[in-house]
Amino acid sequence: MQKSHIRNFCIIAHIDHGKSTLADRFLEVTGTIDARHQKAQILDSMELEQEKGITIKLKAVRMAYKKDNQEYQLNLIDTPGHVDFSYEVSRSLAACEGALLVVDATQGIQAQTVSNIYKALDANLTIIPVVNKVDLPSSDVEKVMNDMCATFGFAKEEIMKVSAKTGEGVRELLDLVVDKVPAPDGDEAANPRALIFDTFYDEYLGVVAIIKVEDGAFPYDLIATRKRIKFLATSSESVPEDIGILIPTRKSIDVLYTGEVGYIATGFKDIKQVKVGDTVTMASAKNVESLPGYKEIKPFVFVSIFPIDNDRFPDLREALDKLSLSDASLSYEPESSSALGFGFRCGFLGLLHADIIQERLEREYNLQLISTIPSVEYDLTLNNGDKLAVKTASDFPDRSRIKEVREPIILLTIVTPASYVGGVIKLCEGRRGIQRKMEYPTPERVIFEYELPLIELVYNFFDELKTVSSGFASLDYEFLEYCLVDVVKLDILVHNEIIDPLSRLVLRSRSVESGREILKKLKEILPKQQFKVSLQASIGGKIIAREDISSVGKNVLAKMSGGHRERKDKLLEKQAKGKERLKKVGKVDIPQEAFRHILEA
Repeated sequence: MQKSHIRNFCIIAHIDHGKSTLADRFLEVTGTIDARHQKAQILDSMELEQEKGITIKLKAVRMAYKKDNQEYQLNLIDTPGHVDFSYEVSRSLAACEGALLVVDATQGIQAQTVSNIYKALDANLTIIPVVNKVDLPSSDVEKVMNDMCATFGFAKEEIMKVSAKTGEGVRELLDLVVDKVPAPDGDEAANPRALIFDTFYDEYLGVVAIIKVEDGAFPYDLIATRKRIKFLATSSESVPEDIGILIPTRKSIDVLYTGEVGYIATGFKDIKQVKVGDTVTMASAKNVESLPGYKEIKPFVFVSIFPIDNDRFPDLREALDKLSLSDASLSYEPESSSALGFGFRCGFLGLLHADIIQERLEREYNLQLISTIPSVEYDLTLNNGDKLAVKTASDFPDRSRIKEVREPIILLTIVTPASYVGGVIKLCEGRRGIQRKMEYPTPERVIFEYELPLIELVYNFFDELKTVSSGFASLDYEFLEYCLVDVVKLDILVHNEIIDPLSRLVLRSRSVESGREILKKLKEILPKQQFKVSLQASIGGKIIAREDISSVGKNVLAKMSGGHRERKDKLLEKQAKGKERLKKVGKVDIPQEAFRHILEA
């Protein structure tokens, strides 16, 4: 295919604005998918994506399209819409020359709409604005188009009106993609060079790299002639097992030309040999420069994950290795706990990201897992001047050694209908938010910008935002800076023994409240013992809250019928001494199931 007839584009939008449905119509109109195999969300092949109705992984697919009797090759990349998967969006943009910005005609501009358009502009993409769901009775197309013009500066006549569900306007949109999206650049005569923008693992072919060819071409006869390809970041080399395209299933082809999107099955069984964002070229090529890759993504939320059966620890390691291959934003490192055994401390981009990864581990790899309370990374300066990054309470040093603690602050963007302004402001101020901006792009819609501690977002902020806005508000966020904060390590003691997995870092001003809340949950969940068990919350050895679990009652006089009072007193005294001895030497074993209930509560 000539380079001038290739169009690489992606679909970007807020969650649930119809990206995947629009992709379905594109596949239908272009005849890429046989009618017998057509189904809803066909590019969302993961079981979790089908269940939750969201896109988790970017998907690339090649479509053949004819306009004015000329064949065109359209390479579509469907992207996620949730803020936790924004890294997938940035990778998609790097492999495209154009983007369809889709806005729901019933919901209007949302937080991710704003975020995504700026990402597309930074990537110098041609943006085609699209209003979707125009067929619904509740849609207000004119109002949404006016909002898009006022907020982003589009001209009304350049906004396309479509219904991804019925197919209205879809063919016209594809025509516009051909007319407006520029053909890819690249030197067809240069050494072959391609950007790896996604990877996955195949049991037979090893690591499969999804690539966009920037220069030159990768012919299929590389396999027959046993020519080697090279990955510049890792300096690893291999003979490819297969070269082809995604339609959306894999199909081998003779050659991948400049500007085309496809895959190379590397044959690597070691997943660390290939990295997302790397450049692949021929091993024989000299002085080949790396393509601009992606910035290192920094995890926001940290959760420790342990297998309930500790014999499955190697299986958990292998599963995380394979998941991280296709999800470069997932980070993990081994850790151990006296209560939970061996596991991994994992870094995620958000709570949904953490939930999705844990569900995939349990479903796809048949693992039973227990996870700890989410935390964020604190930046500590010790009295001797040393710097320390702390992700969990167990790593937090004695407070007397610490000079200052800094916590991550995010820039939070909230888009909400104007009628919910009061509830949103109250929520943000109650979570230590500092308002930076409040704009009315239209009389009915407000855009807030708040500086907010990341830890406040972790603890049910999204749920509370949906509650105060009746589900209409949306949010997006990005890291801003680290700021001073007064946090302390809250230890939980069960029968005078510190239980590490239950320790957490809390604001000093909220420590007593947090301690009492945890102890109440513990009291409800922990089974009774033969002796009274004390539950305590402490900071630096000082007890700030306490609850007691009474002992299991046993009537030692039940079998006595009559008898002298002194005999009964003697039995009761013996029981009291036994309980006192048990209290001193007894140990409370917290079952794994109890940990699971406590940490999920």
